[in-house]
Amino acid sequence: MTAVVLDPSDLDRHADYVAKLRHFSAASVDKCFNAFTDVPWDDPAYAIDPQDECWILPDVDLLSGTDWYRSLPKERQIEVGRHRLTALTKTGSQFEQLLLLGGTQFLMGLRNDNPEFRYFMHELTEETHHIQMFQEFTNRACPEVSGVARWLLRAFPFVGFLGGYFPAFFFAIILAGEEPIDHVQKNQLRAGGVHPLLDRIMAIHAAEEARHIGFAHEWLRQHIPNLGRIDRFLIALLTPFAMRIGADAILKPSRIDRRLMGMPRSAVRQAWSGDEWAKFYRDLFADVRMLFDELGLRGRSTRWAWRLTGTDGRPARFRSEPVRGSA
Repeated sequence: MTAVVLDPSDLDRHADYVAKLRHFSAASVDKCFNAFTDVPWDDPAYAIDPQDECWILPDVDLLSGTDWYRSLPKERQIEVGRHRLTALTKTGSQFEQLLLLGGTQFLMGLRNDNPEFRYFMHELTEETHHIQMFQEFTNRACPEVSGVARWLLRAFPFVGFLGGYFPAFFFAIILAGEEPIDHVQKNQLRAGGVHPLLDRIMAIHAAEEARHIGFAHEWLRQHIPNLGRIDRFLIALLTPFAMRIGADAILKPSRIDRRLMGMPRSAVRQAWSGDEWAKFYRDLFADVRMLFDELGLRGRSTRWAWRLTGTDGRPARFRSEPVRGSA
């Protein structure tokens, strides 16, 4: 199960795609960030105070609206909020490491002179800085967090294997991790941010993640039409389940983190069920639905998988279309 590799001897046929790759590569050179020179780790204005009220969860985090969280004294709201925001950051670093696992497998399968190599190597370089930023913040803010559930961490090496042997599905999995993280961080920044150090990290991440998401979309748009019928069916069927697993792993605290926060099951049910959660969930993948509709991958035989996983809904009209009325 491998996608057709871009043939360096036939680049004229792919001129538009190659031009986009060159644009992505140039942007990565012109506007790039370093984890330890572009984040003011030791600036007093960015110092981490565990008792700072900025850790109180913003309204855009669905946990903030639960009866349990609202009933907590302010000191506990601060403590839980710091843990919750750090756990999200830790989870982001773990998903970036998954991208590195599969990304290096993907690169080793490319032919010489394939322009995908240069851009994607830029992307992996940026991901290493994201991991450094996320982990350094985790170490300083709340090092006891766990992040992704243990069972999923154990599956990461198998997912990374797909980068070399089923790259089309691997790039769909990339979107399953990148779209929810990007969505949540942009929501927090638009709502006024949280802690200034985390705001700076999220701003850097959002700026570079836009390129990463854009490349994943363009790669799938370029290569999916070249796949055989069985591979196309597998991509169409499995992607909604990957979206569900990725979004749940990122947005919902793991059992270990819930226990550390003292979060009861009633709070879990209230935050991550019901109409508001279902709408938020649908909004996450409007861009992916648009792409898969364009590629003819949401037909009658697989549409049920999108409905079953709660990832169905109206496709975006254009990439990053603002969502009206969402949390």
